[in-house]
Amino acid sequence: MVAVVEDEETIREAVAVALRKEGHRPETYGDGLDAWTAFEVSLPTLVILDIGLPRVDGLDLCRRLRRRSETLPIIFVTSREEEFDRVLGLEIGADDYLCKPFSMRELMARVKILLRRAALTGGIAIEEPEQLVRAGALVLDPLRLSVTWKGARIPLTVTEFLLLQALASRPGVVKTRAQLMDDAYPDQIAVSDRTIDSHVKRIRRKLPAADPEFDGIEAVYGAGYRFLQS
Repeated sequence: MVAVVEDEETIREAVAVALRKEGHRPETYGDGLDAWTAFEVSLPTLVILDIGLPRVDGLDLCRRLRRRSETLPIIFVTSREEEFDRVLGLEIGADDYLCKPFSMRELMARVKILLRRAALTGGIAIEEPEQLVRAGALVLDPLRLSVTWKGARIPLTVTEFLLLQALASRPGVVKTRAQLMDDAYPDQIAVSDRTIDSHVKRIRRKLPAADPEFDGIEAVYGAGYRFLQS
């Protein structure tokens, strides 16, 4: 089930129609409190979330959802053009965002990508060969989208996981923002450099939370980022 939380009825219904055409089962909500009441009972498989919602706004709803699940795909759609709102949404745990007016085709493509990523966490047969990515004390499990640093679990969103995996797979190698964009958005859905920076910023905040001495992701001015193996 894909939840659409949007207070503008025409947009809400248009997204629901597009989702049905793609074979999804949408559930629509006109305000944040109604949506949260339903989510407390059962989480959807993906959430399309407006920021400006009555009663419980989209940013607060995103925070609540992230406390329930680190891997639930969340896409913000917003008419707020201010960079602050978009960056804040990513910093509190959204996987992606689109600004209104947006292309329904683009939204459906992003839904497809995020659902495919989320599917990596389920239905894995126990006989699957180990595919762990190791970089010093960092261990990533691509099958379960789980990360540990010195044995401590690091909660990452799916987008954060793919970005960290791209960096840790080639320690010491500088990855440009364009390359990281390809790694995190394999269907070539374009996002801005600021979106990549926001995700990396969150990763760089989460790892030191588990180990204050962690300083393994370096920003290379004018180029991109690299993972420093330790």
